[in-house]
Amino acid sequence: MGTMPKASEGHRARLRQRLLEGGGDALLDHELVEYLLTLAIPRRDTKPLAKRLLASFGGLGPLLSASPDALRREGLSDGVVGALRIAQASALRLLETRVEGRPLLSSWDALGDYLQAAMAHESVEEVRVLFLNAKNILLANEAMWRGSIDEASVHVREVISRAIALGAAAIILVHNHPSGDPTPSQADIRLTRDIIDAGRHMKVTVHDHVIVGATGRTSLRGLGLI
Repeated sequence: MGTMPKASEGHRARLRQRLLEGGGDALLDHELVEYLLTLAIPRRDTKPLAKRLLASFGGLGPLLSASPDALRREGLSDGVVGALRIAQASALRLLETRVEGRPLLSSWDALGDYLQAAMAHESVEEVRVLFLNAKNILLANEAMWRGSIDEASVHVREVISRAIALGAAAIILVHNHPSGDPTPSQADIRLTRDIIDAGRHMKVTVHDHVIVGATGRTSLRGLGLI
């Protein structure tokens, strides 16, 4: 690979110094990605690649949330793909620690931040269910299905059966809108009400249905829809 030009070495050292002294806020998005890429490509100027990737995926969030296959289609090696994926995994793990072992209804903002980071930039619709105990502490966070949510009757049975199996007293439904607009659809509202009705008979409370998108998140309960 050869050695890096001294100018590039100096630039990388300055990025590192700014990061160490000022934290992540001291670097622009392309500089964060640039420095991250240096971990996998140590002897190359990674600024042009960082800028290209951000432009191609539409920002830092979509880039870090991109699937390995999507990243490989950009010509990235598995080493680079791994560096980007570990950055996202670390960020999500950090956000998870803000809600672990705490009543979720009193940690609503922290929960929303985690869900936004985990799901907002997914290219496929995914439905998650958060299963809670009687104290509203998280028992399980499970991705129940991906794709259309039109087959509501099947999904109702799956959700309630899983809640009973886990001994959950309550659930929070979550799904993403790949379009970026978190406005609930009529199908979202119907499914939520069906699950509420089914849960009522089995003493499983539905606290909320949260929809996340790139432009923000909405709560069906907050909108007065349930």
